[in-house]
Amino acid sequence: MPPRVVSLPWPCPNAEYEARFGAAVAQARADGVTALAFGDLFLADVRAYRERQLAGTGVGPLFPLWDNSADTPALSQAMLAAGVRATITCLDPRHLIREWAGREWSDGLPAGVDPCGENGEFHTFCHAGPMFARPVTVVRGEVVERGGFVFADLLLTEEPC
Repeated sequence: MPPRVVSLPWPCPNAEYEARFGAAVAQARADGVTALAFGDLFLADVRAYRERQLAGTGVGPLFPLWDNSADTPALSQAMLAAGVRATITCLDPRHLIREWAGREWSDGLPAGVDPCGENGEFHTFCHAGPMFARPVTVVRGEVVERGGFVFADLLLTEEPC
């Protein structure tokens, strides 16, 4: 499937986010999608929220990495060794310096930062790995600070699959 872009305004109240998410899920369902995969590892409240958002839509949630006892250092090492590549798109500057925004995710994170960002230290966009037919090629765009977080735009360097 080609990537689907769901534009969000800034600021984006949760009700607006949920309405746009719901519309995207409805369109995906109309296109034959029956499940969405989430990369959550062990935050039960986030999982429950995602399950509530999909309830009754005909689209089921998948949590392929879910493990309440997740060893995130081992998981990140295994993902990197398997060839997964991702870029940091958002970070909390209380945990990582601004310069990490737009940087490739690696095992060189500072001490105290969960290597999978599972505590909200950072978020990534996965753009290559064994699960991809071909990489999604991106370059770092503008880096901005909003609402106490640092965001890096990623720009496609070619049309998606």
